[in-house]
Amino acid sequence: MNLIDLHTCIPCLPSPLRQWGEGARLRSRGRGRGFFGFSCIAFCLIFISYLSFFSSCARNTDKEQSLSQLPYYSEATFTPHWLNADDPELEDFHRIPKFSLTNQLGETVTEETFAGKIYVADFFFTTCPGICMDMTKNMSLLQAAFLDYPDVLLLSHSVTPVIDSVSRLESYGRINGVDPGRWHLVTGDRGEIYSLGREAYFVEEDLGIGRSNEEFLHTENFVLIDQNRHIRGIYNGLKPADIRQLIEDMTSLLDESGF
Repeated sequence: MNLIDLHTCIPCLPSPLRQWGEGARLRSRGRGRGFFGFSCIAFCLIFISYLSFFSSCARNTDKEQSLSQLPYYSEATFTPHWLNADDPELEDFHRIPKFSLTNQLGETVTEETFAGKIYVADFFFTTCPGICMDMTKNMSLLQAAFLDYPDVLLLSHSVTPVIDSVSRLESYGRINGVDPGRWHLVTGDRGEIYSLGREAYFVEEDLGIGRSNEEFLHTENFVLIDQNRHIRGIYNGLKPADIRQLIEDMTSLLDESGF
């Protein structure tokens, strides 16, 4: 194609380049073929740069889309790790360990109860005079939001297991509209529950401060766990904005997991 014939391509170009090309063509009138040829060369260089830029953007977008929508977390600082779901690094990545607790129906609840499902975990106690009732109300919002999703569960650990017997948890659940098939209120060994809270879910905010299991565990944090027992998010269970974000992230995790 002769350079001077490039004006036939101008209508096919993206709007900004089309305007530039049309302007160059009009300015060439009366200046001869040399001017328009020079303009066309400049135009071609700009067009090539334009294509290269958007091609690079497309490649970057594809790369970003291949990563998981939510990060993974492995320790108490909650530093995000952006990984593919099939990344080999996940084989040895932090997971919620095995556990055995008892729910409000007297049933044994283990990590296998949540196999292949996503869930939200928190820590509470039935005699709590402060934040626990608000946390329970917000867990109820999660229960309602995902009522039609059998692959979503909730797990509330009692931090006063000596007081919170099976019958007490059953009564608490009934009063607060807990669906025992979807939301497990659990009691059990105090040491196991506290170890899970501090060393597995990292629910306390006092980063870098070691605590023994003799010290009371009290936190408003909700933790989002995926179908492979990986931590995918932590949220303030008292803040409406955090609850809305948690619902969005749970939805994203369902999509990522193919549920």
